[in-house]
Amino acid sequence: MVSTRAVPNTAFRRLRGQRSAGEFAAAVRRSAREIGEQVACDARYIGRVESGEIRCPNYAYERVFLHMFPGANLADLGFSPRESVRGRGARTASDTARPPTSPLLVLGSDTDEESDVLRRAFMTSGTTAVAAASLGLGLGGAAAAAVPVQRRVGEAEVGAVEKAVRQIRLLDDRHGGDGLYRRAAQPLRAAYALLDSGTAARRSTADRLHAGAGELAISVGWLAHDSGRFEDARSHYAEALATARLAGDPALEAHAFCNASFLARDTGRPREAVRAAEAGQRAAQPLGSPRLLALLALREAGGRAGLGDRTGCERALGRAHTAFGKGPSAADPEWMTFFREAELEMLEAQCWSALGDWSRAARHARRATRLQDPHFTRNLALYRAELTTDLARAGLTEEAAATGHRVLDLLDLVQSSRIRTMLADAVTVLRPRGRGSVDVKDFLDRHAMAAGV
Repeated sequence: MVSTRAVPNTAFRRLRGQRSAGEFAAAVRRSAREIGEQVACDARYIGRVESGEIRCPNYAYERVFLHMFPGANLADLGFSPRESVRGRGARTASDTARPPTSPLLVLGSDTDEESDVLRRAFMTSGTTAVAAASLGLGLGGAAAAAVPVQRRVGEAEVGAVEKAVRQIRLLDDRHGGDGLYRRAAQPLRAAYALLDSGTAARRSTADRLHAGAGELAISVGWLAHDSGRFEDARSHYAEALATARLAGDPALEAHAFCNASFLARDTGRPREAVRAAEAGQRAAQPLGSPRLLALLALREAGGRAGLGDRTGCERALGRAHTAFGKGPSAADPEWMTFFREAELEMLEAQCWSALGDWSRAARHARRATRLQDPHFTRNLALYRAELTTDLARAGLTEEAAATGHRVLDLLDLVQSSRIRTMLADAVTVLRPRGRGSVDVKDFLDRHAMAAGV
């Protein structure tokens, strides 16, 4: 199936005037800060809008653009109505035709089953035309026209969205994000189609739908993050944050800021990581979850370590340990099941690594690998990759090579660009340091074979 040809957005281009795309993107970011939004606008994004690739902006960008041009609406800015494009996106023919890159991309029967759950729920609702398109059901115009544009959203639809969130998290824990991302985006588009077109019978149902759609956006954003699609991740996190603010949901807002902070740290923007973590802590304060505050303090510590602020990092780590020590709570969010002592140790290891204290980083990374539940296969591989790098930098090359072998053992099960990049970094450190060591040479040779070098 070939996608519809993009139509250039000439109205938006006229609004840019004589400014370059980069200058206009900077103006968008300034306007976002004025209203408390967070958007990752750059010249490439402006180009995508002007070319017609982005036919309608996400909620965060919509708020920013309407703030920049008071009195205008989306149509005045050259955008299509949201209900006409939500869930379709700008897909190329190659995107549509590309086969799965691994058996995991099928998500096993679990994801097919999940799509069926969503499909059944949406086929019985009034949002069939939009949701079906986003799930690739290929309904013709006649079938779509036979369905009312809008109807009530009930337990079946909301339950399907919530189940999709749990299923994606479970598969991610086991397998990593590379093979899951594209397929996981399908239920996300359907969830937002439902949010845009549906009307909930009760306020509680509407609140659950907003929360479910936002959590799904964060989950898909994390898959993008884990598979190295950083701009996609920023977009999904921004959409979740906009959803949280529209719904007045501090728990969802805290989660969105938590992930945005993590992404900022991973992409070399430590100051942004600190600001996002601090905003997340403000949102989380009234929720009554010490563990959530502990994780957000660790996100702050990671950002401060990236800034080289050892004192600030140590203070944030101290707050994290104090809050974590208060134990679990009934108020802990469902998504935090991964946050156990092993994750605490891992995040602290990354702080010391960023500060260049390799031996201390290795001690914490060792604890993380010993404490990690084998169920979280992706995280176990991640922790071992971190430990491999820390050991290599600390000069413990033999132990680093042995740990690197254990990472390679798991990479048949885990598809994560992030982990492969970490392991490649360890190899770069080991290569000049491990000359003369048979064990190190064996690991380097095995890694090269696995990487196809």
